[in-house]
Amino acid sequence: MRFSVLASGSTGNAIYIENDEHAFLVDAGLTGKKMEQLFAKIDRDMKKLSGILVTHEHSDHIKGIGVLARKYNVPIYANEKTWQAMDGHIGKIALDQKFVFNMETVQSFGSLNIESFAVSHDAADPMFYVFHENGRKLVLITDTGYVSDRMKGIIRGADSFVFESNHDIGMLQMGRYPWSIKRRILSDVGHVSNEDAAVAMSEVVFEKPTQIYLSHLSKDNNMKDLARMSVTQTLQSCGIIAGEYVQIHDTDAEEPTLLVTV
Repeated sequence: MRFSVLASGSTGNAIYIENDEHAFLVDAGLTGKKMEQLFAKIDRDMKKLSGILVTHEHSDHIKGIGVLARKYNVPIYANEKTWQAMDGHIGKIALDQKFVFNMETVQSFGSLNIESFAVSHDAADPMFYVFHENGRKLVLITDTGYVSDRMKGIIRGADSFVFESNHDIGMLQMGRYPWSIKRRILSDVGHVSNEDAAVAMSEVVFEKPTQIYLSHLSKDNNMKDLARMSVTQTLQSCGIIAGEYVQIHDTDAEEPTLLVTV
């Protein structure tokens, strides 16, 4: 498997995953034009997509889905409640392009097995994905207020993680957001902080080469350097030294990460 975090943050999210037979996009939270530009930056052709997998209906995850579906005739996968919640926000999608990917199931595309799992977020039925191929494992987990023991059991031991590190609690508490939004972000259906993400990471990382991509950073309540430092320090307090078998990587709201092999 190979993947690139095309965009990650408060303004839009999209992740590209491929193997030798198939190519998938998880979410398309930017305009169709911007998505095409991001694909060009990793030298990939959107016409070759096998499908777009949707995690939930928030606009920073579905903004470009309707345009891309219609322009490229690409299949769209989402669970039933997410399909219902997206209705009216993505325009008309042809019936033969609409596929149901149920929660807590596995769908296979040749040698690539894609597993869906529930997260805790204020959406209709939010879920994320684990990609399995030939004993290798890629986990995508953002947009969750906490990481439950059940989630940890599903994602444990991955070779690569795209892991939410949304906010610094101090920055959020002192920031300009109204209290209602702060309370939502800090709740069990909001987003995980740098420190909480790192504690969860410490419980799911095995002692083997592991890549962690810090993702979905808040534009107003986090910074790349701060997230990386907080995660590194918290992991160290849990006995995991970043730079040994665990490598920490940034993601960006505008620029894709390098296409790397899992």
